Amino acid sequence: MMRFERMQALAAALALVLGTGWATAAPPQAVPQPEPVHRIEAPLPAGLQDFDAFVADTLKTFDVPGMSVAIVKDGEVVLERGYGVRDRETGAPADAHTLFAIASNTKAFTAASLQMLADDGKLRMTDRVIDHLPWFRMSDPYITHDMRIRDLLAHRSGLGLGAGDLLYWPTTDYSNAEVAKRLKDVPITGQFRAQYAYDNILFGVAQLVVEEASGMPYDRFLQQRIFDPLGMSETRYNSDHLQGVQNVATGYAKADFKDLVAAPRMTWSNVGGAGGIYSSVHDLSKWVRMQLAGGVYAGEGEDAKRLFAEKRQREMWTMLTPIPVGKPSVPELAPVTANFMGYGEGWFLGDFRGTRMVWHTGGWPGMVSRITMLPDKGIGVIVLTNAEQGAAFTAVTMHALDAMLGVAPTDWNGVYAKVRAKQESKADESWQKHVAARDAKSKPSLPLAEYAGTYRDPWYGDVVLWQEKGKLRLRFSHTADLVGTVEHWAHDTFLVRWDQRWLNADAFLTFSLDEDGDIREARMVPASELTDFSFDFQDLRLAPVKP
Repeated sequence: MMRFERMQALAAALALVLGTGWATAAPPQAVPQPEPVHRIEAPLPAGLQDFDAFVADTLKTFDVPGMSVAIVKDGEVVLERGYGVRDRETGAPADAHTLFAIASNTKAFTAASLQMLADDGKLRMTDRVIDHLPWFRMSDPYITHDMRIRDLLAHRSGLGLGAGDLLYWPTTDYSNAEVAKRLKDVPITGQFRAQYAYDNILFGVAQLVVEEASGMPYDRFLQQRIFDPLGMSETRYNSDHLQGVQNVATGYAKADFKDLVAAPRMTWSNVGGAGGIYSSVHDLSKWVRMQLAGGVYAGEGEDAKRLFAEKRQREMWTMLTPIPVGKPSVPELAPVTANFMGYGEGWFLGDFRGTRMVWHTGGWPGMVSRITMLPDKGIGVIVLTNAEQGAAFTAVTMHALDAMLGVAPTDWNGVYAKVRAKQESKADESWQKHVAARDAKSKPSLPLAEYAGTYRDPWYGDVVLWQEKGKLRLRFSHTADLVGTVEHWAHDTFLVRWDQRWLNADAFLTFSLDEDGDIREARMVPASELTDFSFDFQDLRLAPVKP
């Protein structure tokens, strides 16, 4: 599972607008590759004649190199094609078979896996997590005792937004089990089952429950029980499984929120149940058609082949956690603002123009995506992109839904360009307030060398500061990409500027001193409102480790 555009992708959805999980998991297995063929795009169906032109404008408006889209109606794929390029350097085009990281759209696969195991009689969704993982602990004993399997999928645990994400994001050397066991020290900031707060880490726990109940690694379960039956031959568990696959998109991020650069291909080697899958719109159209058919993927009636029972889908699509509906950020969004909103099991739930809507978004370095269904209309829309522009996938989704519903077209590119400009303006104003409040003439209380040392957080582990060529440097000990230079800001507050500028996650680092002038603690917060929520620096409590 993400930066500003991961957050924007999630906010966009809510507003109608990152290897295997344990040491014994099987290594990546070779999957037969489809033979390369020359593909001729089918003619656009009625109502979608302007779709190509609209997407071309989307790519230009939001500076997106490439995109793949599929649209499903009444069990049939009515559009399936790529636009732009999957790689700017080579100019290779994106098509319906191009693989993108689908990130948090993986969550629905994890929920389905658990429900399939419930069909098998291997678990009940109301089982306590500790009944399957006796070692499982949250930082609150009541939540530990009463956390149910269903709770893992519903963002209502009492954890704060993105809590614990630094344990896996950016890529860390912790295993999935180690991440889950460190939950006992991640602070609870809300009330259990009382309010919505999006998390990723509990889907990593859900992945471990799948492995315990099925007796096989999560990636093997996905392959045998979901990908193979649905014929999703192009889909991979994570980037470790992409060896030999050529048709894979390169992701692009705006370093320092300005210049579009290629983002590194990262693997979600832990907490993969929250967002590890790579797929194509060709394969995902099979997943969506099965969802719209209530779990059926082949045959009819008594001969129907099911991935899961129809009642299992009803449970996944039943609201567990209500989400407050806010006012539209711009007036143009009023006609499509939801009347209700919530989260089920791995799916957002709400309505669109008066009809039920089920959807999810995903964000990953350089890629964001959205899968949307209107079940009562038999409509499904899949949009995968290789740039961190949630506004782009939302505009395309809205245009496609309106076309399939026969609604007069709206300039959704213009609307979401306006939404994005407003978000960026708000972030700029916030930064200027920091600049205006800064006492640039102030000095730190201690010589730089005295800030150097090892600092330990109960749930993340060690963060190391050292002096190099007259400057302070900082390194998160379990995260290779979190290395940066520490610059004085004001008083005992410093600004951490990460070497990897595509992270867009610079942070303020503030030291507090005790009565003797020794460092008691260091705290961090993101410096920009555009920084993705998965950089949960604010939850760190960094205490100096005494020699």
